[in-house]
Amino acid sequence: MTDLSKYRNIGIFAHVDAGKTTTTERILKLTGKIHKTGEVHDGEATTDFMEQEAERGITIQSAATSCNWNGHRMNIIDTPGHVDFTIEVYRSLKVLDGGVGVFCGSGGVEPQSETNWRYANESEVARVIFVNKLDRMGADFYRVVKQVEDVLGAKPLVMVLPIGIEDQFSGVVDLLSRKAYVWDDSGLPENYKIEEPPADMADKIEEWREKLVETAVEQDDDLMEKYLEGEEPSVEELKKCIRKGTIALDFFPTYCGSAFKNKGIQLVLDAVVDFLPDPTEVKPQPETDEEGNETGNFAIVDANKPLRALAFKIMDDRFGALTFIRIYSGKLNKGDTVLNTFTGKTERIGRIVEMHANDRIELGGAQAGDIVAVIGMKNVQTGHTLCDPKNPATLEPMVFPDPVISIAVAPKDKGASEKLGIAIGKMVQEDPSFRVETDEDSGETILKGMGELHLDIKIDILKRTHGVEVEVGKPQVAYRETITQRIEDSYTHKKQSGGSGQYAKIDYVIEPGEAGSGYVFESAVTGGNVPREFWPAVEKGFRLSMDRGVLAGFPCLDFKVTLMDGAYHAVDSSAIAYEIAAKAAYRQSMPKAGPQLMEPIMKVDVFTPEDHVGDVIGDLNRRRGMIQGQDAGATGVRIKAECPLSEMFGYIGDLRTMTSGRGQFSMEFLRYSPCPKNVAEEVIKETKEREARK
Repeated sequence: MTDLSKYRNIGIFAHVDAGKTTTTERILKLTGKIHKTGEVHDGEATTDFMEQEAERGITIQSAATSCNWNGHRMNIIDTPGHVDFTIEVYRSLKVLDGGVGVFCGSGGVEPQSETNWRYANESEVARVIFVNKLDRMGADFYRVVKQVEDVLGAKPLVMVLPIGIEDQFSGVVDLLSRKAYVWDDSGLPENYKIEEPPADMADKIEEWREKLVETAVEQDDDLMEKYLEGEEPSVEELKKCIRKGTIALDFFPTYCGSAFKNKGIQLVLDAVVDFLPDPTEVKPQPETDEEGNETGNFAIVDANKPLRALAFKIMDDRFGALTFIRIYSGKLNKGDTVLNTFTGKTERIGRIVEMHANDRIELGGAQAGDIVAVIGMKNVQTGHTLCDPKNPATLEPMVFPDPVISIAVAPKDKGASEKLGIAIGKMVQEDPSFRVETDEDSGETILKGMGELHLDIKIDILKRTHGVEVEVGKPQVAYRETITQRIEDSYTHKKQSGGSGQYAKIDYVIEPGEAGSGYVFESAVTGGNVPREFWPAVEKGFRLSMDRGVLAGFPCLDFKVTLMDGAYHAVDSSAIAYEIAAKAAYRQSMPKAGPQLMEPIMKVDVFTPEDHVGDVIGDLNRRRGMIQGQDAGATGVRIKAECPLSEMFGYIGDLRTMTSGRGQFSMEFLRYSPCPKNVAEEVIKETKEREARK
């Protein structure tokens, strides 16, 4: 039996370019897992093993690896920072017990850090903070600490102070021991000395240590009393308090350093061991019923309990499909038969491997607390629960956002169309935020994703990994429709053609709903004019119709249907007659209810050097953007805006031209808003022309 208190399942997450992958590389080097450090900018990082990752210098897939530090086993997941791949961060956080949030010393808390932080809060994951790149121009540790408080609304517990800054950065002072860790210029992580801190930092060290102690002792009333009476707590007592507060998410131990220069990583690893929870200290996963409602049972982390495991990632590689699994309770051995509660089918476990990015180490079995990959599972998808067939249970499933952008692709020749089907099937399994539909009228394949970069990379993977050449259409926006007026109406469905006929009459009200309410149906029928058993048929008729709006065929959002009255025939009325009546009523009444086109509005965060702010704002205004605020930093200005997605295609190219290549931006879906009249007319016209061409 392995000792679970020596396990740490952690993720490393941050904004794009804050240095997550570099930090992971340094951790692997320090723990002896790799002997040569690969650099992201050379395209040689261990966890960035996809061709597309190496070329672009960004992380696309979350990669898993394991290593050992101070007798503790760490399962580490390096997650992507780019907003189009937040799904990877979200599903990684779901199965992790703790995390390291990396922030850039000069960039500070950037937009994507906010999104990831929000996900981590929702998943209730304990974190330590690492302020990286303190050797960079414009780096300021204290400013980033302040931003964590202001922007994220979190409480950073400063554990170390930097010695020197920018190119003078040489090490850190550990506030608990009051010792300085100073590295030489060799760039080797093991070349450091522990010495007395610089004399000119004495006041600052005492000031910050006092804050640390005061925050820590709040976790223990007895210690607090002793401290108030003037008795200094020991380092061990403080560590206990910090661990308790970190796991309770009361505060986040904050460290700093430079991963690239190998300075300060050891202390972060010590913090992971000292302060982040082991699998038994995390709130156990709730079990749910088939509808997704909690049953009140929990998957307790214990190797002797029945098996409960969650598949959180599917990856296809040259040896077949790999299913990444987090085991919450029980054991999993080679040759076991497990039940997939989603499909109701059992599967046999073939090979179990421990992943080190792209390499694998065969295992005989695994147990509660482990993160492993299983090779060759057939019908398992992200979010499915695997459990003991004799003792079934479902774990809380994952919820994935809807795509906001789509493109049409067509194979270049006949031979490619079969390959395209197989390749897309694999890609959809790997990435739940990537959807595919076939347009029934034109036979086109429509790919849907979270952003331009997301779809760009999917096309690249199709071409390179799967060898399928495709022609790509123009990106399309996922518009929606809604209504603006209340309307009372009536519809009678009558059909008489020998034998029993069909009869259904419904009187109903259709009215606009609250934003985000979706489709709501209720019945106000009294006196049995429409028998109760036919109400679900009316509800279903309207529900099935809402996928196709009356303006341009986009799905309809946020409306409420109330069935007021109606009539029925003792012989000719049936559920199917009422369903047909409801569908016809939808087509009859929606055009009269002031239908309106809705467009996706994106939350856009642009970073630009100061001298280009005017150009960037002017350009955003031209794109119908609403500027929400500006925030001046050391190296430039962050502009927050809300813009329609349809105006943002190709924005990165224009931004780089305006800012001489120095601008960056990220955007994520915010909400649907009414489309201006002229834009709506144009969209409806284009849609109708497209329909006519088919």
